[in-house]
Amino acid sequence: MAGSSYGTVFKITTWGESHGKALGVVIDGCPAGLALEEAHIQRYLDRRKPGASAAATTRREDDAVEILSGVFEGRTTGTPISLIVRNTSQISKDYSEIAACYRPGHADYTFDQKYGFRDYRGGGRSSGRETVGRVAAGAIACRILEQLGVNVCAYTRSIGPVEADLSRFDKAAILSTPTAMPDRLADEAAMKYLEETKKAADSVGGCMECIVDGLPAGIGDPVFEKLDANLAKAVMSIGAVKAVEIGDGCPVSSRRGSENNDGFCVRDGRILKSSNHAGGILGGISDGDRIVIRAHVKPTPSIYLTQHTVNTAGEETDINIKGRHDPVIVPRAVVVMECMTALTVLDAMMINMSARMDSLLDFYRK
Repeated sequence: MAGSSYGTVFKITTWGESHGKALGVVIDGCPAGLALEEAHIQRYLDRRKPGASAAATTRREDDAVEILSGVFEGRTTGTPISLIVRNTSQISKDYSEIAACYRPGHADYTFDQKYGFRDYRGGGRSSGRETVGRVAAGAIACRILEQLGVNVCAYTRSIGPVEADLSRFDKAAILSTPTAMPDRLADEAAMKYLEETKKAADSVGGCMECIVDGLPAGIGDPVFEKLDANLAKAVMSIGAVKAVEIGDGCPVSSRRGSENNDGFCVRDGRILKSSNHAGGILGGISDGDRIVIRAHVKPTPSIYLTQHTVNTAGEETDINIKGRHDPVIVPRAVVVMECMTALTVLDAMMINMSARMDSLLDFYRK
């Protein structure tokens, strides 16, 4: 199948299925000399692994990562890095009763139409578990970006009707609350709402937000490789994401130019903006301000209510989905958004190294 690779210079290829033996990723283009251990990657995988909180599925996986290649004596060698995470808690029989049915809201029908065959166990390649490889690769991208002074941080902006109050932004809460919200009061309200949803055998959607600080102006391209276009593609490639906004997003369509334009000013000899409605990107190129990306996520399609559907024989039927499913996708998807953003930004920065003659001269005429 095509479409399992992402990136140009820093390029990743994910592999594996939800109920297969393992999942993983191959990373090509990582510079040699980066200090890297499995623990650096594990921290990110622990944020997305199932069974970690009351807001997640009860499926329990250690999601322990193994580095198979590309690292020697604790440093990257410049050769392809191969990472593997083994599945240990599959219960494939949970899906045997619906093997011949197309689950509403899932990729069952479309996958079948494309390939004429599908792995019905948890969605196979279409499962959210595929993101294990993305997060493992993104953890390495984040590590490189940190050394370049670029910080990427994603969090839950809302769950159902409960929205985080960013005036109470607490970065530590992102890693310590079950909802990954940066607002502890909103986290408590969201958990109560999730309990009500679970009792109703239903699910809920929400919104994630990601910010990038420290990215210099001039990253990205003005036509087909716009930074915001590539970020939108990266985030939309995450399963269940149905809309992406950059900066102020959708509300700009009802404004006047005088309300939406970001004025420029000079402070301490630096060109800055007086506001950031654009979300840090102008003309597809970073402007040096904070980049802001928002992603809207649909409710988890696997719910425990009876649903009407069609089977592979073309007959209408009702199904009851069993198994272990997240009542909301957002908290575990936050780190996936963070990693996809990091992969996109790092790749754009690496591409940008050849954009100007002075950059080449600085590098090769030392």
